[in-house]
Amino acid sequence: MAKTPSDPISLLNDKLDKLNSLLERAVPAAQPALDLDVADAFVWNASSQYLQPVPKVNRVEMVLLKGIDTVRDILIENTRRFAQGHSANNALLWGARGMGKSSLVKAAHATINSDLPTGSHPLKLIEIHREDIDSLPDLLGLIRDSDYRFILFCDDLSFDQDDTSYKALKAALDGGVEGRPENAIFYATSNRRHLMPRDMIENERSTAISPSEAVEEKVSLSDRFGLWLGFHKCNQDDYLAMVAGYVDHFNLGVELEEIRGDALEWSTTRGSRSGRVAWQYVVDLAGRLGKSLN
Repeated sequence: MAKTPSDPISLLNDKLDKLNSLLERAVPAAQPALDLDVADAFVWNASSQYLQPVPKVNRVEMVLLKGIDTVRDILIENTRRFAQGHSANNALLWGARGMGKSSLVKAAHATINSDLPTGSHPLKLIEIHREDIDSLPDLLGLIRDSDYRFILFCDDLSFDQDDTSYKALKAALDGGVEGRPENAIFYATSNRRHLMPRDMIENERSTAISPSEAVEEKVSLSDRFGLWLGFHKCNQDDYLAMVAGYVDHFNLGVELEEIRGDALEWSTTRGSRSGRVAWQYVVDLAGRLGKSLN
């Protein structure tokens, strides 16, 4: 005899199926055991306390980063010291948009690994998202006893009004009671030198009983970074050098003089000159030439 929708057994099975579905959503699936050998880069998943491997990092080769020679050399040297087990500083890369801050971090990681002696442990890069900063102590605890060394990287780091997650970052950079692990270093990029907007600083100064103390706690966060590397807007020559570097690297078969006016017009329509604008121009140029940037 066929079962009807009102059949008690069918109704019970339906309810059990719905309950199982809710339980699966409420309880995340168990993550595989941490295996740091599977990749050189990972993304920190704070909700599941898991390092997600990144098989292929989206990076720009170091030779294509133009107009940032001084900060490039400083960051590479700092990263090399860290990879070799020597003292090194946390670094804050701040300044103009599109000038290669995050690209430099990823390129430095690749450069140092390519120079390591055979048999050495490769340097690991772990990206932590801005919204997961308050889980940084958990991440440090996970990697503290590892034989590997880690660059913890946060892109576009900044804090707004009533945002208290900066306290977790301050504690992690200082190390708290345990101290920051010797095998971890923190690199961050930001458009703001003090990691908070100017109007927020001025507002706290104007409304506080003690203006200097009101801002000191938040501004002092940037003092935890031993290196402040400033990125400034590039001039026309640097912009054209970036375009030429991309054109040569991808063998687009045109000379800079042929596209000089076109490249400058592109930057004018965008209202800025930067490495990002140069890249976007070359992407457009390659498309018009019927070529792919592989």
